[in-house]
Amino acid sequence: MDSKYHFNFEDLKVYQKALEFGELVHKQLTDFPKIEDYRLSAQFARAADSIAFNIAEGSGSSDASFLNYLRIARDSSLECVAATTKAHLRGYISFEQSEMNRSLLVEINKMLSSLMKHLKTKKP
Repeated sequence: MDSKYHFNFEDLKVYQKALEFGELVHKQLTDFPKIEDYRLSAQFARAADSIAFNIAEGSGSSDASFLNYLRIARDSSLECVAATTKAHLRGYISFEQSEMNRSLLVEINKMLSSLMKHLKTKKP
């Protein structure tokens, strides 16, 4: 997004990747049946968006607090693994879409782990 207003967390590659994943899930959810609106679709959308939301929310905090938000973001990404599996098992997304989701989630998890490690070892 091109805005004249900028926040530092927007420079984080993991935040950008999390946004990308959230938008990918949003597009996939348009093909889910209506019966899933308040079940898998809602849960999957919340978990996918929660990754970027927690990175953004925690970025303005102390390193210790940011670490906690990053843990929550990681937990949400793992929830998305389960949601991806459920969506594939129910025939809502293809194997290829499932693999794309899983690939992005592996990448996001590695990035989150790396950032968490950096914050843990950072000298005050």
